[in-house]
Amino acid sequence: LTLPDDMSLDYAGRFILEELGIEVELGETGWLERILDRFGDRFPRTAEFSAFARDSIQVSPIEAPDATLVTWMEREELLFRELEKHVVADRLRQGFFRDGVVDTDGFLSFSLSVQNRRKSRVGYALENHVQALVEAHGIKFQRGAMTENRSKPDFLFPDLAAYQDPEFSTERLTMLGAKSTCKDRWRQVLAEADRISVKHLLTLEPGISKAQTDEMQSKNLQLIVPLQLHETYQPAQASWLMGVADFLSLLRARQMAT
Repeated sequence: LTLPDDMSLDYAGRFILEELGIEVELGETGWLERILDRFGDRFPRTAEFSAFARDSIQVSPIEAPDATLVTWMEREELLFRELEKHVVADRLRQGFFRDGVVDTDGFLSFSLSVQNRRKSRVGYALENHVQALVEAHGIKFQRGAMTENRSKPDFLFPDLAAYQDPEFSTERLTMLGAKSTCKDRWRQVLAEADRISVKHLLTLEPGISKAQTDEMQSKNLQLIVPLQLHETYQPAQASWLMGVADFLSLLRARQMAT
């Protein structure tokens, strides 16, 4: 779907269309030359590209963390799609032939790799940008620490050493899962960091059903959604949701507690 020049979609609108299987043609940033100068004709590591995306736009991670997180995600998506379009077009021009015969399997494998790269990259990008926000606010954390049963919360606050210290108050411990979309995967977070009774999960998914958020509440899982997406939830849900700034304030308070 290509939108008219005088029409744009916000994050929630694009998400809904993509869930319906409708791909929205994103606009161009004009940064392709700079992307290629930096990375060449390749897909860089996600952490590298996330940092590049953050550096390419001016936002306020301290004053407006909710808007900043969404802006960083949108910016990275725009830049990545420009690079992807360039790399994929170059591969398509080469064609898919093997010994003079059309290589159907090769084409299907390439197409699948493109789709899989998009999906996995978004998840890592969210974690990268959450990390950048937390660092900007001077909050101590550990990413991917292994707790019980080989589970690995995306973020553990303040760190694994504190988590494993029986003298460290559980009231000062926090865990965070970061998932661009929840689906049924949010239940995975419940099995992470047994010592922490209330789990936190940050998502960019708009309009999750009330049945699901009710179940989350019953399982002691607190959902965090950027403020601009709160309007996609029912009023009763929105009053329960945390924003990104709310969560950062909670982390700062727990870090400062003695």
